[in-house]
Amino acid sequence: MNNNNSHGEEDQLKKESLDSRFNQTLRNVQGLLKGRSIPGKVLLTRRPDPLDDSGLQERSPSYQRSFSQNNAGTSDDMDKSMEGGVRNTNNSDSNTTVNKLRSSTSNIENAAKEVEKSAMGARATDSARVMKFTRELSGQMVILERLRELAWSGVPPYMRPNVWRLLLGYAPPNSDRREGVLRRKRLEYLDCVAQFYDIPDTERSDDEINMLRQIAVDCPRTVPDVAFFQQAQVQKILGARSLYMVRYYLNWAIRHPASGYVQGINDLVTPFLVVFLSEYLEGSIDSWSISDISSENISNMEADCYWCLSKLLDGMQDHYTFAQPGIQRLVFKLKELVRRIDEPVSRHMEDQGLEFLQFAFRWFNCLLIREIPFNLVTRLWDTYLAEGDALPHFLVYIFASFLLTWSDKIQKLDFQELVMFLQHLPTHNWTYQELEMVLSRAYMWHSMFNSSPSHLVN
Repeated sequence: MNNNNSHGEEDQLKKESLDSRFNQTLRNVQGLLKGRSIPGKVLLTRRPDPLDDSGLQERSPSYQRSFSQNNAGTSDDMDKSMEGGVRNTNNSDSNTTVNKLRSSTSNIENAAKEVEKSAMGARATDSARVMKFTRELSGQMVILERLRELAWSGVPPYMRPNVWRLLLGYAPPNSDRREGVLRRKRLEYLDCVAQFYDIPDTERSDDEINMLRQIAVDCPRTVPDVAFFQQAQVQKILGARSLYMVRYYLNWAIRHPASGYVQGINDLVTPFLVVFLSEYLEGSIDSWSISDISSENISNMEADCYWCLSKLLDGMQDHYTFAQPGIQRLVFKLKELVRRIDEPVSRHMEDQGLEFLQFAFRWFNCLLIREIPFNLVTRLWDTYLAEGDALPHFLVYIFASFLLTWSDKIQKLDFQELVMFLQHLPTHNWTYQELEMVLSRAYMWHSMFNSSPSHLVN
């Protein structure tokens, strides 16, 4: 009897100790984050000196990273996000929560140490960060893991085309082979165009003709709120049967018969289009004109877009097959994660009869391109591409963080208001600050839950 009592007391003490350690760790992280900015994967202190980005202006669009707007939020904002990350449903669940968070405590402590280390050592200047990229890219062999670590927190705009090609495995890490591989792949794309596009309709199947018609309808709808895509000449390129965007989609759909063409794929090519055009066009994106680019460079840009999108979608093909089962699985995981992180929001949405598929399906289908200002998309995609094969899984954490940005607001809305709000989220005035906050929360929650999948099991 005494032994049983002593064991029970020991277990209780262990639970209390773990609870105390967890709460103390959170307080430490909150204290370290007060007044600090969070530019990406590593939580860092505010920059002492802004980067002189005059050298970055040469071949980068005008929407490049705005350093004056990239300082993250106040300590109050951080406290709210931290509180949202550990909100419990009720007092009766507290011991269960402690047990379920046992395996994640070490991850949080590591995150706290990472923050503390960066705070004590002071943030590397942005010029030093550019030097790190330069050093990685100038070697004979690029170490992709190191490049991913750097790219996660954002890529200098003029380096983005080369970095994206490397991250996607389109360009080889060996610099001696790179030029030859790109030349061969671009020629292969031209052969693909001749085989699948430059043929009369009489040689096409009915499915191919219907697919071509749907693509021709979707192209002019691409990113309607960006002036560049609404220019008459660009609209002609996007919509005309004889020019490259239509044949680009058709080629991809024919070469990936299991996936085919799905509405939304036209959105996914736009970040690649803008990034690879930035190699040939200068100044504001609204001032760009396709007529300023030679036909050879247009062909190269078109091929790069094609192969990079193919590489991206190869890792998530079941997102674009019949019924899109891959997206449906991720939507379910998002629902479970939100329930664990912010149970009041989850319960309110359930009480109102709102299904996650009603709003989150588009998020996964278009990777948030339609939900945030287009000038922030390439920065977001730096993180996407840095995640590599783990991207589909990490999207769940990004989208949970994105949704819970409006946790308080959501709990005040009824069903109709929720549907309208989530279809037209108030992100039109977002800057890099809000995007970095979303990514930072996603990284924190990923650190907490990724090594403890049982947390997401009923």
